[in-house]
Amino acid sequence: MSLAERLHQSHGLDRRVRILSAHLSDLLPADARVLDVGCGDGTLAESLLSRRPDLTIVGIDVQVRDRVRIPVTEFDGRVLPLGDGSCDCVMLVDVLHHSDDPLQLLREATRVARTHVVIKDHRRNGFLAEATLRFMDNVGNRRFGVATPHNYWSHRQWQTAFRELGLEEITWNQTLGLYPWPFGAIFDRSLHFLASLRRVQGRMAG
Repeated sequence: MSLAERLHQSHGLDRRVRILSAHLSDLLPADARVLDVGCGDGTLAESLLSRRPDLTIVGIDVQVRDRVRIPVTEFDGRVLPLGDGSCDCVMLVDVLHHSDDPLQLLREATRVARTHVVIKDHRRNGFLAEATLRFMDNVGNRRFGVATPHNYWSHRQWQTAFRELGLEEITWNQTLGLYPWPFGAIFDRSLHFLASLRRVQGRMAG
């Protein structure tokens, strides 16, 4: 394990889970059934449930780990094996940039969501954004064998995808504070965002 990976393991993971679960707890509808796409071992979902026991969270991932903290189903990374509107909310936390076809997976999430889609991901905007995101991705995921196709979208690409799929922005937050000082000055900036989106009534993901 490299020095960067050791620092990420010791200083980054617990903080990330704690901060993201705090942000997410303010966005999810009351008593919602939530599908956590790309949930990993369910650590984030477990932390979220400790804050929001009214939620029901089930996970889905391309590979089911030996030890998981929530119920997890395997899928192929492209098609969610659930019916239209079968969950109140679909949550994708740092998942879409790992997909070979992010728009297809977001289309599926929109189809399965009855009302809300919540996304935490990256923006390829700003000085050395692509290089910084690639570095973070490799440090955080390479040793776990997670695919890193580096499909980072610009802010404009995100907005275009939302319009195409009939998603209306409720909130957009790009000051998440995921990294402690001084790392935040390099790795936070406006590279991360958390968005809560509502399906426009009468529209299906096309």
